[in-house]
Amino acid sequence: MTGLLEPRAIGRGLTRRDGPAKVTGTAPYAYEAPVERPLYVHPVQATIARGRCHHIGTVEAESVDGVLRVLTPFTAERLADTGDAELAVLQDCEIPFRGRVIALVLAETSEAARHAAELVDVDYETEPHDARFAADRSDLYKPDKVNPSFETDTAEGDVDAALDEADVTIEQTYTTPMYHNNPLEPHTTTALWENDTLTLWDSTQAVHSVRSTIAGVFGLPAERVRVICPYIGGGFGSKGTPHANVVLAALAARAVPGRPVKLALTRQQMFSQAGYRTPTVQRVRLGAGRDGRLRAIGVDVVEQTSRIKEFAEQTAVPARMMYAAPHRATSHRLAALDVPVPSWMRAPGECPGMFGPEVAMDELAAALGVDPVELRIRNEPDRDPETGNPYSSRNLVACLRTGAERFGWAGRDPRRGTRRDGPWLVGTGVAASVYPAKRMPGSTAAIRFERGRYAVEIGAADLGTGAWTVLPQIAADALDVDVGSVDIRIGDTAYPAATVAGGSTGTASWGSAVVAAARVFREKYGPEPDEGDEAEADTPENPAEEKFAMYAFGAQFAEARVHADTGEIRVSRLHGTFAAGRIVNPVTARSQLLGGMTMGLSMALHENSVLDPRFGHVVNHDLAEYHIATNADVDDLRADWVEEVDPHVNPMGSKGIGEIGIVGTAAAVANAVHHATGTRVRALPITLDKLLPGLV
Repeated sequence: MTGLLEPRAIGRGLTRRDGPAKVTGTAPYAYEAPVERPLYVHPVQATIARGRCHHIGTVEAESVDGVLRVLTPFTAERLADTGDAELAVLQDCEIPFRGRVIALVLAETSEAARHAAELVDVDYETEPHDARFAADRSDLYKPDKVNPSFETDTAEGDVDAALDEADVTIEQTYTTPMYHNNPLEPHTTTALWENDTLTLWDSTQAVHSVRSTIAGVFGLPAERVRVICPYIGGGFGSKGTPHANVVLAALAARAVPGRPVKLALTRQQMFSQAGYRTPTVQRVRLGAGRDGRLRAIGVDVVEQTSRIKEFAEQTAVPARMMYAAPHRATSHRLAALDVPVPSWMRAPGECPGMFGPEVAMDELAAALGVDPVELRIRNEPDRDPETGNPYSSRNLVACLRTGAERFGWAGRDPRRGTRRDGPWLVGTGVAASVYPAKRMPGSTAAIRFERGRYAVEIGAADLGTGAWTVLPQIAADALDVDVGSVDIRIGDTAYPAATVAGGSTGTASWGSAVVAAARVFREKYGPEPDEGDEAEADTPENPAEEKFAMYAFGAQFAEARVHADTGEIRVSRLHGTFAAGRIVNPVTARSQLLGGMTMGLSMALHENSVLDPRFGHVVNHDLAEYHIATNADVDDLRADWVEEVDPHVNPMGSKGIGEIGIVGTAAAVANAVHHATGTRVRALPITLDKLLPGLV
């Protein structure tokens, strides 16, 4: 791969190109597709946790004015591929979890569809179910791999022996609950089957992935499926892979050829249909000498998955490379339950997987009497502990030192529960963060000169991360033209293939393809192209990926205030400092980092999907009871970065920033709360009931 671009447009804080359309309400989302005479679709969900439908009565529902069809397992189209059990909906009467869709109502209005869905009469044959998640289950098993293809267990050296010989050890269990993604825009699809072609306007992070999946499920050639999604109202990973709702919309459309159908999951339905982050139980063991240098790191994780489809989150993976220690071991075990299928949620693996170890590092710092920032610096590795490769760049120490200076960490009193501001106990905490800096192969960009402008086409998705804005900046520098002369077209399978907007790989993957296409274009046509000149190129291979360990790093600092009488928690300051290569656009970058930190704050203080194992469903399945952070939860929220030049990662020198902001934030808040109160909370979320006993 050739060298870095000379930045001219890159690095400028340009405002979002999609901003005016969004704030004026003219940006069309999937449910607002420009179709005529649409039908509305409402799913009917199973109300038992396991069993089968013995009978589904639809007569009363079909008698509702405006209802055209009610699809059931007895009347729905047979799918060509039912290998993915999550997507094989309405194919049989089996119920693997509560909330499984067992019927589908199509009506002239959404109100009629929803009313009729309530009238569908179902007789069940129930079977014993098991939805109890616990780390002491006797049926835990070892998955073959963890997401996406990491080794399940790793071991180097002898952790047990090293712990026995260590001067100071920490051995604790940390837990994170089930979380649901809850983007503002629910999962929505408008579908039309016409002229032997299926068109889907779908809220997705990957239009080409949806096309290939749906084409396979229905046995259609890919060219007979078109997926359109220029705008997305958030996804956080839940829209990174198709879920059952997309198949349901396609089934409905194929049942009424020529009539478009619209399906929008309700907020409650999203808690069983669109994935979630598994709960985790993390046993963390650290051993260190009196000098504060780690001798052993052990992380053993228990998670849950669905009995019908396995998803194993890579929770212990970041512990394999974060700090230098000669003895390291990690493991993952799963409990297969009668529950919906877990999936991606912002920073899978790193987000929950850094909570336990980073709180444990704070506990180790307290036991050693060493400053928590200094402890992390002392355990900085020279090379990637897992692969032995050098880092393409690693500036965690710079993040810690710069962040500490900007936060005002110097002079911090290490004593716990001693600083007060009136009735408020005040404390500060720190945690480190990491996220892989990767690219995905499989994207193609096309550049065309038309009417005196450069049009860049790629089937990418902008779920709010800024692709509409940053891809023209990259193209402008690669073409050596003003960014104002570049147009971008994304979000449609009519454009060349693009990988998913996920894993913090979007800009790196698509931008590399854009740069490659720009270089081919200039080689073919020079600086003065003719009307209609066009070139395309794929994301090129990068041999440096085999030679270097590539990661972004960060440090989060939090100040927490806990009311001494009520246990009320406020985070008065939350600052993050990151090293993420060259920042393509400071405006969109800061937005991503702040958004991630806000979700981390939410994780620390509020979020908790409460599943009742007696009935197998999440009981707080709406935003009234599934609490998320608001402005009142933090007074001073800041994100910045250190300058970092990394010539190895990609032609832009950039690293992904969509997810690293959430990593480490919850641990920083937990550590700050401990410093304020002296009470150590190892089970998220941090709520007043966990603090009050220590405040009496």
